[in-house]
Amino acid sequence: MPYQPAPSYPSLGPDFYDPVAAATFPRHTLRYRNDRAAETVGLDGLSDEDWRRHFGDLEPLPRNLPQPLALRYHGHQFGQYNPNLGDGRGFLLAQLIDGQGRMLDLGTKGSGTTPYSRGGDGRLTLKGACARSSPLRCWRRWGSTPPRRCPCSRPGRS
Repeated sequence: MPYQPAPSYPSLGPDFYDPVAAATFPRHTLRYRNDRAAETVGLDGLSDEDWRRHFGDLEPLPRNLPQPLALRYHGHQFGQYNPNLGDGRGFLLAQLIDGQGRMLDLGTKGSGTTPYSRGGDGRLTLKGACARSSPLRCWRRWGSTPPRRCPCSRPGRS
């Protein structure tokens, strides 16, 4: 499967997202990488160093989004309608076409602050990352198409 970038989100206009910068994590440790999922979007040829650069340092993938985006949305929060919600610690990193012709978003969680972080540090613990992975296996067993986890890295703050 060849790599097929499809960065379409920016075409919606700036009312739908905010460009963001990733937090700096000086010492990455790759904890998990899903080579099977990577193969479905043409990223199976990435070296360990490529994985670290693109999914640890969040360096943009070739011909894709030039920088991560925090997506904006609206809805009810704390019992009240809020027209100004958005991703507080998750970024849209890239958009790709998979082997079945589907558009897939590559996103992150715990990669730094966004305009919607509400004073938090925008980070995610390794325990939290593992807890978010477990329900995905259940979705597959139930016949649903869940999001997939590709890499999980430990940032190493100093």
